[in-house]
Amino acid sequence: DRMRTPDRRFFLQGVLASSAGLAVGSQSLLRAQTAPWFRISLAQWSLHRAFFAKKLDPMDFPVIAKRDFGIEGVEFVNQFYKGQAEDTKVLEGLKKRCADNGVTGVLIMCDGEGYLGDADKAKRAQAVKNHHKWVNAAVALGCHSIRVNAYSTGTFEEQMERAAEGLAALTEYGASKNINIIVENHGGLSSNGEWLAGVMKKVNNPRCGTLPDFGNFHDYDRYRGVEELLPFAKGVSAKSHEFDADGNEVRTDYAKMMKLVVDSGYRGWVGIEYEGKTLPEAILAISWFGANGLAM
Repeated sequence: DRMRTPDRRFFLQGVLASSAGLAVGSQSLLRAQTAPWFRISLAQWSLHRAFFAKKLDPMDFPVIAKRDFGIEGVEFVNQFYKGQAEDTKVLEGLKKRCADNGVTGVLIMCDGEGYLGDADKAKRAQAVKNHHKWVNAAVALGCHSIRVNAYSTGTFEEQMERAAEGLAALTEYGASKNINIIVENHGGLSSNGEWLAGVMKKVNNPRCGTLPDFGNFHDYDRYRGVEELLPFAKGVSAKSHEFDADGNEVRTDYAKMMKLVVDSGYRGWVGIEYEGKTLPEAILAISWFGANGLAM
């Protein structure tokens, strides 16, 4: 059984130890809180090597999330369903697997459909149209959002205008289907919290929001960036890479980061997204919040 290895037991012992330490420091919160503030979802990208190698079947992702990890929310990645966004059999199959396992489809992460902030107006419009099918797929899967990118070129201000225009057009379509369009800090200027917050203000549509990712800020302060994006958040991507012997993520102070999330008032899904290479993907890098269900 790949989920019952000595490595996993050792890892989770460390995770639980760090969880206990956090809980001790959060007793005042615990006294006031009788139910978890967040629900945990699993980003399909956490197992991307296994899916790309065809060791796992993308159709089984909802089953894997619940059976192997006890997680009841899934974040699909469109790369594993190329050419299938409009395939009724595939969508109905995924929806049935979710329903049969008590799993909620949370969102679809969309890549490879063009630049929503393309400098060429025609290409920008085509990128918007290319995403329509994933909005429709999100409806079929019961998701609340699709996650998109805000790539562009030009000056700081030009990129803001272009990205806002493309996002506004896509958000209009998403709103007609009751689907949110959310942007992750995912490279380029989108990894600048000030810039992406500015784009959100320009779009100015309640159906357009952000997906703050803990690990995608590069040269930008991650805590500042998350704090700038949280007012617009409709999801949170709790990115992890590597852990120390006590189960603490070495790049991100999770207690500090999650306090920002709590203080912002966000109370939605928090997605586990593992991109590390030291631990096996099957271990999933379940950090302190994953181990104790975020019952802070």
